[in-house]
Amino acid sequence: MSDLIDLRTSATPTAVVTGCAGFIGSHLSERLIADGVRVIGIDAFRPYYDPAAKVDNLAALNNEPNFELLELDLATADLAPLMASADTVFHIAAQPGVRRSFGDGFTGYAMDNMVATQRVFEAAGEASCPRVVWASSSSVYGDAPAYPCVEATTPTEPRSPYGVTKRACEDLAAVYRMQGLSVVGLRYFTVYGPRQRPDMAIRRLCEALVGEGGTFPLFGDGNQTRDITYVGDVVEATVLAGRALDPEPIYNVGGGHEVTLNHVIATLEELAGRRVEIERFAPQTGDVRRTGADSTAARQSLGWHPNVPLAQGLANELEWVRAASAARVA
Repeated sequence: MSDLIDLRTSATPTAVVTGCAGFIGSHLSERLIADGVRVIGIDAFRPYYDPAAKVDNLAALNNEPNFELLELDLATADLAPLMASADTVFHIAAQPGVRRSFGDGFTGYAMDNMVATQRVFEAAGEASCPRVVWASSSSVYGDAPAYPCVEATTPTEPRSPYGVTKRACEDLAAVYRMQGLSVVGLRYFTVYGPRQRPDMAIRRLCEALVGEGGTFPLFGDGNQTRDITYVGDVVEATVLAGRALDPEPIYNVGGGHEVTLNHVIATLEELAGRRVEIERFAPQTGDVRRTGADSTAARQSLGWHPNVPLAQGLANELEWVRAASAARVA
């Protein structure tokens, strides 16, 4: 991480990664370790899905001397000692998912997203941490009036309480930026790849195709589009945001593959060599019809561009699901 100004040490730099046992956080932690960074990983192991799967996500870091795992709740834990040693904080932790954020579930989203993020910013600012990179979401845009979405000009009008929490965190970041904290937000667009959460559509499709998931539930007509982004490309953008000397406050991180769900289904069927049985349902509350990212700012400012073609990324996730299924059977 030698490109980042004002590192605390000239020896091994230290990064704090929140949500380190999750889908993106575990990949990011592995990448940082490979880059020679000491990682302090924090995770609360919330039961949004089976915590044992999150333990499995960290398997490659078992016995890694430069990785320390702390099971902490960001909304209540004392964060000051952790921030005092950090050259960079990567705040990936959040309560994910649009649909569960409605109703009584919102209380958890408010705590795990807004309160936790405010406490991370507060502690990092008090510790004069050189850089905080945090995960926002394309959900802040809602159904945009025009596509692709551009950070500075597209209105942010989320359609779900989850999107509202992410939009509120962007306002919090602006407040702490005015107080001198170097904080960069990344609006991730539909991240997929190995270790993807089990509730996400591509993961469920893969499981249905390898015989684990039965039928695939399709909400809507399948012509809704998503700008999907491979996890390795997301990690690269995140690392670059941590290294940048003069970053923008917010970046879109989109893979450049705005495709219909029907296209994803057809591609995975071709890769698997079989058809998937589909059970059709009405569109769900909070789902948007389309997402599409203009990632020009990330390309020009961070030097980032997505590298993984759609078919390759889908094949990687399908093979990971197949391997995981075989391991369970064995």
